[in-house]
Amino acid sequence: MAYNLSDLRVLVIEDNQPMLDIIRSILFAFGVGEVYGVRNGETGFKLYCEIDPDLVICDWMMKPGDGIYFTEQVRSSPMSPNPFVPIILITGFSVKKRVMQARDAGVTEFLVKPFTAKDLYARIVQAIERPRKYIRSQNFFGPDRRRGGARDDDYSGPKRRKNDTMDKFEKEEIELISKHINKTDFL
Repeated sequence: MAYNLSDLRVLVIEDNQPMLDIIRSILFAFGVGEVYGVRNGETGFKLYCEIDPDLVICDWMMKPGDGIYFTEQVRSSPMSPNPFVPIILITGFSVKKRVMQARDAGVTEFLVKPFTAKDLYARIVQAIERPRKYIRSQNFFGPDRRRGGARDDDYSGPKRRKNDTMDKFEKEEIELISKHINKTDFL
């Protein structure tokens, strides 16, 4: 489905000027109405507080203030105009540890370089069509980390997550009961 993005205000934070120009050009080609660009997380957060964008696309590796710093500021600073804003983090690193670090900081979507215009559009559409619920706890505020549409009404057991498996003790207990289920001396 094609969206009319003409009312969308996007902030792009990318320290590499050619990459910043490419992302801005792609967004304008998508029909995005307003695109702002800055080259580090500190300046990005200041501009973010001024313009209150609808979406942020942010590189990870920048100085001063990388993408994780920026995301944490958006999610937790009292100066943040909208801690719920979708943040797409772009990076050249896709190892699981980095993805988890970004997720734990409150990033909404993760996009690995190099990426295509189609990849970027898919992340924007994801943010529009499937907005994430937000979780606030003592040490985290950000999009719900779980994916896959687990719903409360799907819960039907003692485990927290739908796909939890039995632990070793539970398996041994079931095996023991199964072996002795028909033996009267067990009861």
